[in-house]
Amino acid sequence: MAEILHIGRDKVYFLLRTGQLRSIKIGKLRRITDQHVAEFIASLEDEG
Repeated sequence: MAEILHIGRDKVYFLLRTGQLRSIKIGKLRRITDQHVAEFIASLEDEG
């Protein structure tokens, strides 16, 4: 995710904590789907 958006890992965790970026939890692991990425990008485009 960080590589796709060219942001740091800490920023990804911040976006997850603040609810700006959604994810799913599988056991102890968090996964960000393509749909979650698309929704996040769309929300940025709506703001701009």
